[in-house]
Amino acid sequence: MTTAFDPKILTVEAMRAERDRLHALGRRLVFTNGCFDILHRGHATYLAFARAQGDALVVGLNTDRSVKTNKGDKRPVNPQEDRAWVLGSLRAVDYIVYFDDQEPRALIAQLLPHVLVKGRDWAHHVSGRDIVEANGGSVVLADLVAGRSTTGTIERIVAAYGAPAQPMQTAVQVTA
Repeated sequence: MTTAFDPKILTVEAMRAERDRLHALGRRLVFTNGCFDILHRGHATYLAFARAQGDALVVGLNTDRSVKTNKGDKRPVNPQEDRAWVLGSLRAVDYIVYFDDQEPRALIAQLLPHVLVKGRDWAHHVSGRDIVEANGGSVVLADLVAGRSTTGTIERIVAAYGAPAQPMQTAVQVTA
């Protein structure tokens, strides 16, 4: 099933062409990345901040495999197609590109965004900082929303509902 948000999901090559088009128009492309597994207020605030740093925002979205590598076998909670769909529904997000590595350095090198945004908690290591700055771009650190994280959300759900004795089976029917 295709949606209005599918055109926001681009290949690396298509995103680079879009970056070049924006650059030719004098517009600034902003890049950020993450898992965005269970979307919460911290994510929404962060993405709105990132989008405000330029004219268009591309989100490098970790694939399911890279989320597992970075976060462990219990993650992601939501598959990459669902995570991309939810991100694509946000006004702040203009484009989404999947990446399968532990960090987005290679993707940043291919896209060459004008602005790289990362959460202040990553100030010690902003992957791709040197690439962006060497190409005349800038790095902006975003403040975090206290008490809002995916891990915290999962912990609150487990505390409230516990782990089920048996896997729950639910059926969801979506009609267009």
